[in-house]
Amino acid sequence: MRFETAQHMKLAQQMKLAPRMIQSMEILQMPLLALEERIEQELESNVTLETFQPTADREAIEEQRAQVERDARENERELNVDGSGSADDFERLDNLESSYSEAFDNAYEGRSYKQSEEYEPTYSPRRMAGERDAKMDAMANTEARPRSLHDQLLEQWMFADVDDDTREAGKLLIERIDDDGYMRIDLAEIAAQSRFDIEALKAALEALQHGLEPPGMAARDVRECLLLQIDALAHDAALTAKTNGHPAADWAIVRLLVEEHLDDLIHNRIPRIAQRTELTVDQVKQAMEHMHRLMLHPGRALVNETPPTIIPDAIVEYDDDLDDYMAYLTDARLPNLRINREYALMARDRSLAKQDREFIRTNLGNAQWLIDAVNQRQNTLLRVVKAVVAAQRDYLDQGQQALKPLPMSQVADQLGMHVATVSRAVAGKYLQTPRGVVALRKLFTGGTQTDSGEDVSWETIKAALQEVVAGEDKAKPLSDEALVAELKKRGIEIARRTIAKYRGQLDIPPARLRKEF
Repeated sequence: MRFETAQHMKLAQQMKLAPRMIQSMEILQMPLLALEERIEQELESNVTLETFQPTADREAIEEQRAQVERDARENERELNVDGSGSADDFERLDNLESSYSEAFDNAYEGRSYKQSEEYEPTYSPRRMAGERDAKMDAMANTEARPRSLHDQLLEQWMFADVDDDTREAGKLLIERIDDDGYMRIDLAEIAAQSRFDIEALKAALEALQHGLEPPGMAARDVRECLLLQIDALAHDAALTAKTNGHPAADWAIVRLLVEEHLDDLIHNRIPRIAQRTELTVDQVKQAMEHMHRLMLHPGRALVNETPPTIIPDAIVEYDDDLDDYMAYLTDARLPNLRINREYALMARDRSLAKQDREFIRTNLGNAQWLIDAVNQRQNTLLRVVKAVVAAQRDYLDQGQQALKPLPMSQVADQLGMHVATVSRAVAGKYLQTPRGVVALRKLFTGGTQTDSGEDVSWETIKAALQEVVAGEDKAKPLSDEALVAELKKRGIEIARRTIAKYRGQLDIPPARLRKEF
């Protein structure tokens, strides 16, 4: 065996993305809210980047300038009310505005976002008039962060009438309750990791199950969760019957079904339940109606999960005069960006220290890059949206079943872009259309051909499947094989396993669970 070293020359091609290119792709992929946050961060960290408000009323600007001059003269008179001032003081104040005239005439004509509009200086007449800051008001009026499930349960537990040991054991158990409200950890495991024995934990758990709201909290499984709720509702119904003289609902039957026949209930075996309990089918169905008041996840009743805010990135509207759909971006939320003129001049000022000029030039480059990246994002997104709207005209006219197959590669070839660019442009973006707010990516779909040779998208097939299921006889629901046959009658031929996959995506249960007795 011999070891040796040698030098070799190798010629190869590699593609490397520059950091700016990676950041540009990130900007392209950002939804509107994320882009707003990104711009806000840059405004806070980059002194050379600023926002400005467009205006078409130059007379208003001149009036604001005149008001500032009047205020300056008024301040001159107020500065020296005792007559002890000198002429130099007044001369200094007279030169104040001329010394800072650039603050009024700041109109650096570099590349800026929304270049085609006319803009006013950056000072705000509202702030000059002493009005409140809208952003600060919005922050002050923002709803407080909701309390967690554990915080609310601990607050309830503070008022429980239990001894100190049970209270401490209960706090320990509350920490183990999951977001659905279940105690899924075995008590023996908790006992091995704490100073409490099994009996103390069982006593604390029972106190939690009967002392926390809503009923069903701290249950160890679904059956126990439902039984806890049934007992609470039966107790309330009994009290109501005594007070108002109304008969209480027969929760005893509901309890019997949950306690002994839960598996049959889950699989919709109503005749079997009726046979084994000697109840009629109507009695079983009535008990199941009462079960609609029960919660499978009681913990979610305390923590309201706010759905994510969706702000459409573009709006599509129908133009009667042109008989066509017009698309435009909702970029009014984005601030108007430009380079600060004073810092642009300072970057060329040789009297400044070299390190200061380098700092300013670096920030100027970052600011200009962000402006260019936002412009490029808006331009790319609008082009993609217009291409999609033109391709899916039938969908906008007729609805889901008219959605056509539209691969991203087709749009990319049409616009002369890479398919990855199109993919990033549509990621997380939404359109406001006459058909509602839809994800832009949803309008890109594969598909197949019908027997007549017509292209049909997978989304259209799903819509047809939903329509067939909605129109079936619920006493004799269609099996997956029967659904295949029904779609074939419409010229759509797909496999049974595809039907099963689409049922799962559409939350359509199998035939045995859709059957009504």
